[in-house]
Amino acid sequence: MFSRLVFGLGLLSATALVHPALAADAARTLQIFVSKDKQSLAVYDGTEVVATSKVSTGKDGHTTPSGIFSVLEKQKYHESNLYSAAPMPFMQRLTWSGIALHESNSVPRYPASHGCVRMPGAFAKMLYGMTDPGVPVIISDGELVPQPIDHPTLFHPDAPAAMPLLSDVELRPSMPDGPEKPVQVAMNDTAAMPMPAAQPIAAPEPEPPSEPISMLITRRTLRETVIDIQTLLNQLGFSAGNPDGLLGPSTVQAIKAFKTLRPAEFSANKSLVSDTLLREVYAAAGKGEPPNGVIMVRQAFKPIFEAPVTITDPGLALGTHFFALHAVDERAGTADWLGITLENNLSRETMKRLGITNQESSIITGKPIARSLSRITIPDETRRKIDALIAPGSTLTISDTGLGRETGEGTDFITITRG
Repeated sequence: MFSRLVFGLGLLSATALVHPALAADAARTLQIFVSKDKQSLAVYDGTEVVATSKVSTGKDGHTTPSGIFSVLEKQKYHESNLYSAAPMPFMQRLTWSGIALHESNSVPRYPASHGCVRMPGAFAKMLYGMTDPGVPVIISDGELVPQPIDHPTLFHPDAPAAMPLLSDVELRPSMPDGPEKPVQVAMNDTAAMPMPAAQPIAAPEPEPPSEPISMLITRRTLRETVIDIQTLLNQLGFSAGNPDGLLGPSTVQAIKAFKTLRPAEFSANKSLVSDTLLREVYAAAGKGEPPNGVIMVRQAFKPIFEAPVTITDPGLALGTHFFALHAVDERAGTADWLGITLENNLSRETMKRLGITNQESSIITGKPIARSLSRITIPDETRRKIDALIAPGSTLTISDTGLGRETGEGTDFITITRG
């Protein structure tokens, strides 16, 4: 863990001081937690609190949304686009729709803003200097504390392979049979070779840290289903167009052509896209049972790839869980993950749309994180690809509700648990 010079932690004012050089080195592993019940903010490095402050969140009619965010943009001086160019110094944007952390001269420690999170001036300035874009910001009703999580579903770097022995060399005894016989040892080249002059061994240059990635595991939506159908129909020779998740003319024509060849399977189902269609396309392509989940990966706020995963017991809610990678040990192949569970009660309409009949695991009781992780199966190929990408500061969100409206161009995965 990075050492820190921290004095005078307190909730009533900006009294936490962090050595600026140390803060910059460790900025990618920080996490910011805002409690609306306590009107407080805490900055964590791992499980260690390194700074705290009082805040004021949104008042009635302008409630600050709860959920999982990250710093998208920073400006030392910003004026509100929504409220008469109100000043917002040391602004750290959380959504492109207008939610941010910023300095204010009015932080009464009760909800008073138009949706942003207000902070006292000295603390806002200090926090601005500590963070980088991408730092996670968790806003919740109750206070949350990140806890170490160890589970086989979580990602970890591949440990380096052990150096092989000289398997192609015949080994000989190192002790002579008698005092008159010389000792023989195994060598790759038995010819006499002069000993080279001793050369100093230079320390290897440390590799620059990789850019953290953000990941979301969620249920497949119509978009992912259509992308799969387009991809597989193209492989089967039906010219479904670019796999973009959109039901354009080429895709519709390819689906109808595929169904025409299998009238018995689709005679009772007139929907253009259905579970039956997905199963039949998967079977025709020799892909087995279609998955019901997806993992999406972004880096530097840009999508880099996504892949199918399988969620067991799909009628049971996964809940909303967030994980941050604090440190990795490349030699040992280990990763130190921290996790939290956010309360996220689903509406009846949402449960019906997602096919959820029981949302017990979205309530913070028992061991919801372990239960949800154990229900997710990630293909080995996908796991190896992600294991090679993770770096300190990488994050993983598990959610039933998908991308959400706030996730878009220039964001990590934003999950709103309460609007």
